[in-house]
Amino acid sequence: MFTKFGLPIVALGLIIFAANYLVNAGTRLPDLPPPVQPAMNPFPNTVAGAGMVEPQTENISVGAPVAGVVVEVMAHVGKKVQAGDALFRLDDRQRKAELAIRRAALADAQAQLARLEALPRTEELPRAEAKVLEAKADWEDWQQQSTRGEKLFAKNAMPEEEFMVRKQQALQARERYNSAVAEFDLLKAGAWEYDKRVAQAAIDQAAAQVQETQTELDRLVVRALVDGEVLQVNVRPGEFVAAPANQALVVLGNVTQLHVRVDIDEYDIPRFIDDAAARATLKGQPDEFFPLRFVRIEPYVVPKKSLTGDNTERVDTRVLQVIYAIDTGGKRLFVGQQLDVFIDANRAADGTAQPVNEEVEAVSQLERGA
Repeated sequence: MFTKFGLPIVALGLIIFAANYLVNAGTRLPDLPPPVQPAMNPFPNTVAGAGMVEPQTENISVGAPVAGVVVEVMAHVGKKVQAGDALFRLDDRQRKAELAIRRAALADAQAQLARLEALPRTEELPRAEAKVLEAKADWEDWQQQSTRGEKLFAKNAMPEEEFMVRKQQALQARERYNSAVAEFDLLKAGAWEYDKRVAQAAIDQAAAQVQETQTELDRLVVRALVDGEVLQVNVRPGEFVAAPANQALVVLGNVTQLHVRVDIDEYDIPRFIDDAAARATLKGQPDEFFPLRFVRIEPYVVPKKSLTGDNTERVDTRVLQVIYAIDTGGKRLFVGQQLDVFIDANRAADGTAQPVNEEVEAVSQLERGA
């Protein structure tokens, strides 16, 4: 019974279902808006590029000049720093010990020069003068004995040997007197000028060594060389840092005026006009435009590194990097934030950039007023 009536009923139901499916499948689905609106092109003829927000000074990656252990970190993210402000400090105990040794050597060299400049000592002059008088008296005594001996020898009253001894003693006493006089004059003259020069050279050398150690000690305190803001800190007390470091320990940048680094595809370079109007939009906010002001071109074409994630994007593209100053209009932007940048590619008859059309300029003025 089921076979006679059931199968035809099931077949008829399947035919009805198939016909209904075919009818509904041909119905066009309504157009739905995309979940995220794409960027809107403000110019009729455009060169587009991916932009990256960066500080006016670009990102300054600060490292350590020497390897060592970090003992103190003074920088923190968001801190405003001026040129010369300390960012972090390495272990400096060994350098401080060397500085103490070299300062002691400098003090010793200075004392040597001071001793030479203080010569002669007033206490030594009477002693040296007494030696001169003593040597003179001894010489006069032997001179008299030699004279008497000469008379006695002439009368054969003294042996020749004794006379020669007296004569030689008189000569020796005279030379001792001359030596004492020379030493006295040398003492009164003070230190030799060339000895002072040698002592001064020793002072200069010791002072240079002290300055060298002070410089090495100062290098252990890493400082900011420009005014800016701390954007990133990748070092902590107790960490050992190498020189050069495998990453930026502190990232600085002057964010008073933000710049946008735009990558112009190598195929669009011939259409690019440096003084043309340019606009930038945030990701996910295509209706808000930021005016850009041309700053400079970096004329070295490099491989593209700033990727937007688009499936159709070529990773082997070479790009021309163009720097623009961005007018944020009070809106906060962050370093490293990606923007969609549009540059007017219209050219006048003389090859210069066309002025911005009135509609785009009106929108820009409205945005700045808002």
